Amino acid sequence: MKQADEPVPTPPWERSRKRAAHVRVPLTLERIVDAAYVVLDREGYDRLSMRQVAAELGVAVSALYAHVTSKDELLEHMYHRLFEGFELPPPDPAHWQDQVMDFARGAREKLTAHRDMARISMAYAPFTPELMPHVERLLAIFRTAGMPDRVAATAGDIISTFIDGFAYAESMWEERRRSSEAGTWEEMRESINDYFDSLPPERFPHLVALSSLMFGESNDERFELGMDIIIRGLASYIEPGTSSP
Repeated sequence: MKQADEPVPTPPWERSRKRAAHVRVPLTLERIVDAAYVVLDREGYDRLSMRQVAAELGVAVSALYAHVTSKDELLEHMYHRLFEGFELPPPDPAHWQDQVMDFARGAREKLTAHRDMARISMAYAPFTPELMPHVERLLAIFRTAGMPDRVAATAGDIISTFIDGFAYAESMWEERRRSSEAGTWEEMRESINDYFDSLPPERFPHLVALSSLMFGESNDERFELGMDIIIRGLASYIEPGTSSP
């Protein structure tokens, strides 16, 4: 007599069923960069590492090196990712200022979409085969607007430095908020304004007079004004009638 705890034979209708095989998703450079962005957003720049990226993918660290040779190369690929889907329009001398402003807004939006991305951007220059077409289009906007070559050659670097620095300052403020070292932007602004208002006006007449304006705008408004100052400065170098079609 069979014991009650003996295994029950598999029914005939079950025998034909095959156990679903685990599907392993191939490791690709695109997946590695995706995972790196996940780690960056969660951990921040200082804790982004190849080991963290490998853990996010569920693979050994050694598997990453079949696609990237180092963390620096991975950061460069992350930087390249910023430019995906980012296309500058054909130069329009009549509307070059709007084109430059749109470029700046789009670049800032991409930088602030990911935690600490501005730190990565500041470490790399876009002079790679993948990115030089973007630089070429931006230079075309400057030159067809009529900027002297000396100014056109420098304008892109000046604008990019401003955008990177502005976005980096924003990210630093967000880090302070994450660590609970500071309150909201409104609280900080009120505190600074109150401090400037309390200064002796005979010693600091201009700080007192401008206290409500120096930190009274949102980051968006400050960015727009900063870019407007730069664009107007660039426009001052253009001689009437020097723009080219």
